[in-house]
Amino acid sequence: MTADVSYAVRTGTATVEIPVSGPDEVDAALAGAAAAAPMIAATPPAERASWLGAIAGALDENSDRLIEIADRETGLGVDRLRMEVGRTSAQLRYYAEVAGEGSYLDATIDTEGTGLARVRVPLGPVAVFGASNFPFAFSVLGTDTASALAAGCPVVVKGHPAHPELSQELARLTQDALAGTSAPAGLFALVTGFAAGERLVRAEHTAAVAFTGSQQAGLALWRIANEREVVIPVFAEMGTVNPVVVTPSGATRIDEIAEGFVDSFSRGAGQYCTKPGLLFVPAGADATTRIAEALRRLAPSAWMLTRPIATAAATGVAELLAAGAVAIAEVPGPSDGWSVDTTLLRVPIDKLRPGSRLLAECFGPVAIVVEYREPAELDRALASLQGTLAAAVQTGGVDDPEVPRLVAMLGGLAGRVAVDEWPTGVAVSWAQQHGGPWPATTAPATTSVGAGALARFTRPVAYQHVPDAALPPALRAGNPWRLPRRVDGVLVNPG
Repeated sequence: MTADVSYAVRTGTATVEIPVSGPDEVDAALAGAAAAAPMIAATPPAERASWLGAIAGALDENSDRLIEIADRETGLGVDRLRMEVGRTSAQLRYYAEVAGEGSYLDATIDTEGTGLARVRVPLGPVAVFGASNFPFAFSVLGTDTASALAAGCPVVVKGHPAHPELSQELARLTQDALAGTSAPAGLFALVTGFAAGERLVRAEHTAAVAFTGSQQAGLALWRIANEREVVIPVFAEMGTVNPVVVTPSGATRIDEIAEGFVDSFSRGAGQYCTKPGLLFVPAGADATTRIAEALRRLAPSAWMLTRPIATAAATGVAELLAAGAVAIAEVPGPSDGWSVDTTLLRVPIDKLRPGSRLLAECFGPVAIVVEYREPAELDRALASLQGTLAAAVQTGGVDDPEVPRLVAMLGGLAGRVAVDEWPTGVAVSWAQQHGGPWPATTAPATTSVGAGALARFTRPVAYQHVPDAALPPALRAGNPWRLPRRVDGVLVNPG
């Protein structure tokens, strides 16, 4: 292909062609990033924070124009996209604050005996592959880009073909915003096209890869990175089926739970990596009927992000039916453009076995209800699930006796466990963990959202009996970056 084509999803018509990047363009972007990397790493975190602030300000100032493009390319709606722009500029500023605070560097000093001092240092150029479903918050200027820049790494983003015009506009905005700061050339670049993405991962200068998207694409990048002569880390957030369990006493709230479940699994046409795709309910609670009624009453209907995603969702439903699921309610999607029906399925619990298609993600407005008769039966079914990003328990209240056992079991499966909430939303905060066991992510010990996201793009280095002047600024006696540091085992905050 010579161009990424921008489509209006509500009609399926092509609007703009964005030329893809050739090998020379990719190599030039990476060479610029590699040349800038030492300067960026040596820049005080507070100064790097000002670069992110400038980008956030430019995003806010140009939001109306950007939302118009994004709405045409994604069909997500102006209200949703306006909220997402606000989230994106806020998370840029948040990661700037985390960088300035400095504890992510884990500066640790032994003043006696060993003569050791340790600090985390930036990895170098990061290749970022954004997501289709969040064109602002997880794409060109999303959490991967923001946390990598905050951590002191230059970034080369591969623009997403689901919103190529928006990707180009965001890149131009970023370059213009950075031109008015102290940021060196090479801090940020955008390339486009499938071949450009593969070249990014294979390139000598690339030090790490950050990806949000499907298992198929994420694992392909992971394999390429592991085939290199010098293997590099791939931080891929891919998602699987996120389970929700309704306890026996929780079934007394079944009407409330039914509406919440429908709203959560159909939000954004089911195109969330945290969509609750599998709901376990007690047998005899009439839950399946109530959820089907809620689906028909709420009647969610929205466009899919791309033609291939719509096709894959329809194919996925057919595969689930062939694997033993039964359709119990459907709501038609929009008649024009790219859409699929919102579909609720029921599956007998004894069909949930490791490796079954019933336990694989169907990205779209599709969810499965499973009835269980006793705790042991539920536990066996949960044990068959893959690792996942999030899980939840819907309870009968704070004294529900099933909650401790279920939270402990789900904690072994998921990166985040919610109680009496739905897992769809992902807050940007200090305590957030947006990750999970394989195959939800390729790096289960990391998070792609929250303060911990910066650590992905650094590695610890220890310096032994190194003269003060030769140490990184974070470890020097005068603490010029004004960081919190652990000295001889005691945490010391700057005065």
